[in-house]
Amino acid sequence: MTRVVVTGIGIISPLGVGLRHNWKRLIGGESGIISTSELPYYVKDGWDKIPSKVIGKVPSGSINEGKWDVNDHLVKSDTRRLAEFSQYALACTQEAFKDSGLLVEEGTEVKVDDKRRIGVAVGSGIGSFHDIYNNTTAFNESGYKKVQPLFIPKLLNNMAAGNISIKYDLKGPLHSVSTACATGLQSIGDAYNFIKMDYSDVMVCGGTESSIHPLALAGFARARSVVTGFNDDPKSASRPFDKDRDGFVLSEGCGIVILESLEHALKRGLSQDKIYGEVLGYGISGDAHHITAPREDGEGAYNAMVQALSRAQVDPAKVGYINAHATSTVIGDRAENNAIAKIFNHETTLVSSTKSSIGHLLGAAGAVEAIFTLNTLKTAQVPPTLNLEFPGGNSADDPSQFKFDYVAKKAKLGVNDLNYAMCNSFGFGGVNSSILFGKYKKESDTRATLGQH
Repeated sequence: MTRVVVTGIGIISPLGVGLRHNWKRLIGGESGIISTSELPYYVKDGWDKIPSKVIGKVPSGSINEGKWDVNDHLVKSDTRRLAEFSQYALACTQEAFKDSGLLVEEGTEVKVDDKRRIGVAVGSGIGSFHDIYNNTTAFNESGYKKVQPLFIPKLLNNMAAGNISIKYDLKGPLHSVSTACATGLQSIGDAYNFIKMDYSDVMVCGGTESSIHPLALAGFARARSVVTGFNDDPKSASRPFDKDRDGFVLSEGCGIVILESLEHALKRGLSQDKIYGEVLGYGISGDAHHITAPREDGEGAYNAMVQALSRAQVDPAKVGYINAHATSTVIGDRAENNAIAKIFNHETTLVSSTKSSIGHLLGAAGAVEAIFTLNTLKTAQVPPTLNLEFPGGNSADDPSQFKFDYVAKKAKLGVNDLNYAMCNSFGFGGVNSSILFGKYKKESDTRATLGQH
């Protein structure tokens, strides 16, 4: 029986660059959400005409301050050749490989016996929005010769995965998921299956997104998906499960994790205290309902969560924490909460949405939130749901269903009985994905504590 563990993490979000920096700010109750008025060319680029005026942007600056400067991560030729979503993915992969101990010093040589046994599963929901816009505009204004030669290779959603494979000479499965906002978590689930099915021993997996652009925000605003009610108070704009929620905050970033078979990790001498957690079960389903809205009863989310629990053979009563997809939309939060309430015990299960701190990273959301879920198990610290004043309370909500402890406003520290945690991600088109993670237990006591999964 192949056990799959997480041995390395790389992360970029509106809270900053690197796991240490992100986690400190997340647990400290900080927000990475800003006003679009803080952006250069606010009026020139049309941001001022869009009714939603808050975003989650990766902060610019020195890596020593936990901020993003592409020159801290890539050589100049790569910065010109690669779209930003691919840049984020390469930077996070470098961090994750170093964290896992698989990287030879500071180079790009990975310590594996057979490069055909290490693969990549990294996706994006949109790819390079900027390149699509810029080249379309250039073509319309000046014609064929103003289209960039690398236009197509830069924008394709699978190019983050492809460039990771090329840079590190990884010759195993090369896979790229694009399932809207479920992309990041489904990439991890698919990578888990590649290892379980013996396609590989190690997988680089996750999601990446860089779509902070006025046209992207305008599109979501026209669809009435993004928040408009807190333009003067950006840090209060993302409020999952709260009665005043009215839309998500458009954000960007990347999450990459290294999955390994436990046998491979131990054989190469990895210290067991370096393991973040174990992937125990993966569930995926379709709503078959609507292109942007879930069923109000949350049937699709319910099916995905039940699958993950069933495959892991874990009793729902033992799950101590759920990192909810909850984006701060009225119907989405209600549907997910309804699904959770059908399965889990409100007296023993904590539920929070870290989107309250970072907004919605679209295709990167699930991977970043999986990282937060794993670090919750590792540190016994549960991140908060910021801005939560009154759970439910919307005129269409049933307040009696919003009965969980949503870790409102402040993190919970020292929650030492957490052995299992679930992460949910759902996307346009009706896709639902859930992964159950477990606190890593040594081989000798697995049967007693985790069951046979």
